[in-house]
Amino acid sequence: MTSRFVIAAFKPKPGKEAELGAVVEKHWGILQREGLVTDRTRYAMQATDGTIVEVFEWLSPEAIEKAHHNPAVLALWAEFEAACEYVPLASLPESLHPFSEFQPLPF
Repeated sequence: MTSRFVIAAFKPKPGKEAELGAVVEKHWGILQREGLVTDRTRYAMQATDGTIVEVFEWLSPEAIEKAHHNPAVLALWAEFEAACEYVPLASLPESLHPFSEFQPLPF
């Protein structure tokens, strides 16, 4: 098994910024409790347009597949879908720079 790093970008729906922040804050803990991610530190940061970028490491491709059938993860993903749109990292202006800068988030 080989781990997989993921860079995810979550653009908040209008008026859902606080809800998105709360979901991202608990995201990592749920993935850890379910045994789907490694112990490496995850990073959460924010783009100038409010999009939250999260970087973390899945335990394996199999763990990613398990997440798609895990009730706790599916419930969490429903919260994400209510609060944000998933956007490509390339859609963020910061991604146009060789050294992209983001505002760190406290969680």
